[in-house]
Amino acid sequence: MKKIQLLLMAFLVLGAANVYAQEVVIVEEEEPSKLTFSGSVDAYFRTNFNGPNKGENIQAPASSFGNLPGFSLGMANIIATYQGEKVGAVADLVFGPRGEDAVFGSPMYAGGMAGSSQIVNQLYVYWNVNDVVTLTMGNFNTFLGYEVISPTANFNYSTSYMFSYGPFSHTGLKADFALSDKWSLMAAVMNPTDMTEFNLLGTYTLGAQLGYSADAGSAYLNFVYGDQDGKLDIDSPGLVSGQSSMGSLFQVDLTAGLDLSETIYLGLNTTYNTTSAGEIYNGSTIDDLDGDGAGFFGVAGYLQAKTSDKFSIGLRGEYFSVFNGGLEDVVGVNADGDGSVFATTLSGNVRLGKNLTLIPELRLDSMSEDFFKDNDLNDSKSLASFMLAAVFAF
Repeated sequence: MKKIQLLLMAFLVLGAANVYAQEVVIVEEEEPSKLTFSGSVDAYFRTNFNGPNKGENIQAPASSFGNLPGFSLGMANIIATYQGEKVGAVADLVFGPRGEDAVFGSPMYAGGMAGSSQIVNQLYVYWNVNDVVTLTMGNFNTFLGYEVISPTANFNYSTSYMFSYGPFSHTGLKADFALSDKWSLMAAVMNPTDMTEFNLLGTYTLGAQLGYSADAGSAYLNFVYGDQDGKLDIDSPGLVSGQSSMGSLFQVDLTAGLDLSETIYLGLNTTYNTTSAGEIYNGSTIDDLDGDGAGFFGVAGYLQAKTSDKFSIGLRGEYFSVFNGGLEDVVGVNADGDGSVFATTLSGNVRLGKNLTLIPELRLDSMSEDFFKDNDLNDSKSLASFMLAAVFAF
């Protein structure tokens, strides 16, 4: 009996000690995961006021994204980020019409057929060499322009002409330098623009950015230079008489933003893009082409006002001009290939909770030459449209 009592006493003591130990044990917090996931989902409704909304004559601005009729899909965007102390990687995948438009140059590896590369928006690794230098290699979204591919980072849902016809993405090696707390510098060597899977042409493009960032605002001056369609090779068995190649592209781009007050923001984007005349094969030799360069330039202002925690309103005004036939089927042009458009976009941002934003939008595109069709299918210089987008970020 004594032995049983002693055993019971021992169990009680051990149990009490265990309870006490549980009360005083300090559980160390786990470090935050280095692997994180984020992304977005978006859809929209779009209609024209003075142009057809159905059939083969459906009208829309020739800017990228958000130009399908009726209830339409945007994209699903899933981003996996690994952020270590010195090294990291990003895999950014896109699905849906907006995603396909963003990576239009990607299905090269499968011979032009849709392969897995068609869902890769970004795919890169980076190394923080020290506190000043970071090296990045792979496919990354462009550093030019005010707007971006993801609708979560744009105030307006529809995009500008300058963004639509600048580069979307680059594949290459870039070096970012933190020159000071406010100044930064980036230099890059890349494949031709939007040639993201591999380099089919054997030419390379140089990129650079000088940045300034302070509490009140920031400004970035960007440059791109290089041959975008390759050089003619007289020894190539596929070369035919009359075949031509464009010259080198040069683009300079400035983006800036300034907080005018706690509730009012002003943004600016201006760009100039030109491509030289290039060369032609005349049947026996390759000769330089005569003529001026062709391209486009533009300027856009972004004025945004926050009226409450749940609502903001913004106006984008853009002037965009094409010269010497620099772009086809984008704006109405005259016999010399010159034409322009002034596009005004009024957007609201209605925040429903933490993740969901509704964007009602009115847009008016006015061309210098006929480009659109009105409801009676007559030539027209202008198109007025309405859009309602829903953007969910996570």
